[in-house]
Amino acid sequence: MADSIHRKAFFDHVAQTSDGPLALEIERAEQQWLYTADGRRILDFISGIAVSSLGHGHPEVVKAVQDQAARHMHVMVYGECIQKPQSEFAKALTEVLPESLSRIYFVNSGTEANEAALKLAKKYTGRIRFVAFENGYHGDTQGSLSVTGRDVYRKPYEPLLPEVTFFPFNDSSVIQGIDDTTAAVIMEPIQGEGGIIPAQKGWLESIRERCDETGTLLIFDEIQSGFGRTGKCFAFEHYGVIPDILTMAKAMGGGMPLGGLASSSDIFKAFMYDPPLNHVTTFGGHPVSCAAAHAAFRVLLREQLTERAQMIESHAKQILNGPGIIEVRGKGAMLGLQLRDKLLTAQAVERCLNIHDMLLGWTLHSNTLVRLAPPLTIPEPVLIDALEKIRESVAHFA
Repeated sequence: MADSIHRKAFFDHVAQTSDGPLALEIERAEQQWLYTADGRRILDFISGIAVSSLGHGHPEVVKAVQDQAARHMHVMVYGECIQKPQSEFAKALTEVLPESLSRIYFVNSGTEANEAALKLAKKYTGRIRFVAFENGYHGDTQGSLSVTGRDVYRKPYEPLLPEVTFFPFNDSSVIQGIDDTTAAVIMEPIQGEGGIIPAQKGWLESIRERCDETGTLLIFDEIQSGFGRTGKCFAFEHYGVIPDILTMAKAMGGGMPLGGLASSSDIFKAFMYDPPLNHVTTFGGHPVSCAAAHAAFRVLLREQLTERAQMIESHAKQILNGPGIIEVRGKGAMLGLQLRDKLLTAQAVERCLNIHDMLLGWTLHSNTLVRLAPPLTIPEPVLIDALEKIRESVAHFA
């Protein structure tokens, strides 16, 4: 009876964003498993879309949440109050970042981090023009959507921010598009929703050089690729190219809502003057979220989970081959399985859920790419079994 009441409430009162939600009723989650009201145990192979990198309910994260909630929750985040969870996490995070990314501004989500980064770039440079990339994805609020490179999502909400120019990803034509009128170039080092497309190293280096020549800021959106997902703490470490502003979210909070941007003291001064408090957020850097994030970050570093991401990549690229499979691309545990066509992709994903109790997903911009983003803590035997079941599901329809 209770199950039907919850289901009815979901469909009657929760706003839907598609006409066919999965509608799995999750009772609890533990490690890599989701447990449903109808008795199923489902392998979460997308980690809540790259959020639950430590799996679900990691005991150190749960304890940090409980302990901080007992001390205090919201007070006045962007006011005059020093809060231990926020300060300690900011210090720990900047210790692994380059010296030029020495300060953190906390927000609630990825799109908010990008909104703040765009505002900061405009305020610091005094310019209004942005360069972004086709098939890039930076969020669904209006500023972030303005630099998202897919018309199907942009057009229903136009007019958006003016003066945004899009270029093909990994194409040298962008260099001429960066000039002394450009506030910032915003990009993902590895495009996520655009199809798990890594940037080319030389191309990123040329963009960094051109930004330096023109006084343009370089913003790296690492909302999906950050916190160990690609086999490095942040994806830019694969390239040796350091951004002026780094945006973060998803796995950052250890399962709690949290986002942020890192930059230099000099750049962040733009938020302090003319007028003071010209960019604030009520709940950004919430102490419970920061406590959870710091606990998750300690686990990530102590257990060297970046190395486990590399193990996941190795197994995936070794096992996922055969009929219907075009390629596996990406880095670490941020992988895309490119299949032959749309129908095969839909059939394989559905079979994995209904026959093998495994939750997979597509990216927003591709109906032939399966997202592979398991928790970094997934046991190796469970990983290998899952990959073999994915291969079987594709072959079944190929």
